[in-house]
Amino acid sequence: MKNLSGAVCDLASEVVSVLRDGDHRAVISPNGQGPDAELGVAAVRVLGADVLLPSTLHRHPAAPGDLRLVREAVRTFPPGGDASASTEWSHWAMREALRRHDPTAAAPQLSGAAPDAAWLSRLSWQELTHQLAVLGALAVPPAVAGPSPVVAAAAPRTLDLARGFVRAVRRRDWLQAAGAGRWLAVLDSDTSPVPATLGLDAGLDFVLRMGGADPRVALHAHAARLLRAGAAG
Repeated sequence: MKNLSGAVCDLASEVVSVLRDGDHRAVISPNGQGPDAELGVAAVRVLGADVLLPSTLHRHPAAPGDLRLVREAVRTFPPGGDASASTEWSHWAMREALRRHDPTAAAPQLSGAAPDAAWLSRLSWQELTHQLAVLGALAVPPAVAGPSPVVAAAAPRTLDLARGFVRAVRRRDWLQAAGAGRWLAVLDSDTSPVPATLGLDAGLDFVLRMGGADPRVALHAHAARLLRAGAAG
């Protein structure tokens, strides 16, 4: 039986494949039953709302099997009373993705207000980069995903995040660099532009070339490149 890390990487690889191809096929195999079924739900919980990212960015209906397993992950792994802010936000993002892709799925697990995001504004640029990279699945344009307090809190801090992106590249922390690059792709705007001197597009290509063997790095980098190319509006 696979371990959880391997299952997460396999799932991230499938997301990357569907994201890159832009087709309508399911991310999760319809044969996701048997002894690995429980592990598969746990992997969905780790990857979070990114399981539905291809449908979100390419604007096509999510496969019923993908929705079912995301719903199962939400039901099976609710945040505990001592959950970290990143865990609470990851759970919220999955609930919101389910509501977006399956409006008929009214269930108690999908109710509840968004967690507090004010703490993000108090972080140093290094801490901000780390936390946003952990919350990479929330890096989706509001025009597609709807309002997000995390996006709103991060929007004025593109310069800090650009510094964090450079620092992550220099440290060869490809996962953090890819997550930061994805956030920069979402946040870049006339009011809070990404510095042109950063060379974000070339930087993303470099991160993908150096760290893309890790499917989680590839997922964030491909999402960022799609966003930079104008996907999702």
